[in-house]
Amino acid sequence: MAGSGKTTFMQRLNAHVHTVKKPSYIINLDPAVTHLPFDANIDIRDTVNYKEVMSQYKLGPNGGILTALNLFSTKFDQVLNFVDKKSSFLDYVLLDTPGQIEIFTWSASGSIITETLAASYPTVVCYIIDTPRSTSPATFMSNMLYACSILYKTKLPFILVFNKCDVVDNQFAIDWMTDFDLFQKALENDTSYMGTLINSMCLVLEEFYNHLKVVGVSALSGSGMTEFFDAVNVATKEYEE
Repeated sequence: MAGSGKTTFMQRLNAHVHTVKKPSYIINLDPAVTHLPFDANIDIRDTVNYKEVMSQYKLGPNGGILTALNLFSTKFDQVLNFVDKKSSFLDYVLLDTPGQIEIFTWSASGSIITETLAASYPTVVCYIIDTPRSTSPATFMSNMLYACSILYKTKLPFILVFNKCDVVDNQFAIDWMTDFDLFQKALENDTSYMGTLINSMCLVLEEFYNHLKVVGVSALSGSGMTEFFDAVNVATKEYEE
């Protein structure tokens, strides 16, 4: 979701892999970002001018991002060639996706990029959640439904990353995912239609929760990064199996 701290998390990943001396390669797929706090080895903005796409095709901001990503994905085999040349001494390839979740996850370009990568390398999808904003059961459930849909669309190893744990600890979310009664208690004051709907949905998602890898991190302070990369290693084995 917008504002969950994906780009800051990418910056933290970049800092961490440099600290532990693990060679990495960074690809930025967001054509509309104005400032990146890290140096990208491949940047979509060097290939596609987002504002010119908007102007030429008479599109709004989201349409412009989607079209720019679609144009870039037609050349993604060339991106993969660059990665292939470096792959013998790389430990990680990190991709920062566009800020609007639906543009990457529900477009043809998103599928092309993930499937092309997954055909050649162990590929892991990380879904970043804004932990402080998810203390509301409705927002929490919204995130879970998005995460569930992405997992089943990509069919790739999946890690749920609760970000901003320096502000709010993510233990409440783990409790809600593992204890049905606790989530029911959080909902007991909500007698609206939305509350009833969320109540039904949490039963449906029980099986989804059982197969999730969940990590709490702080992109700001760097806490939880070791646990995150442990989860990546487990997900890599899952990919290989």
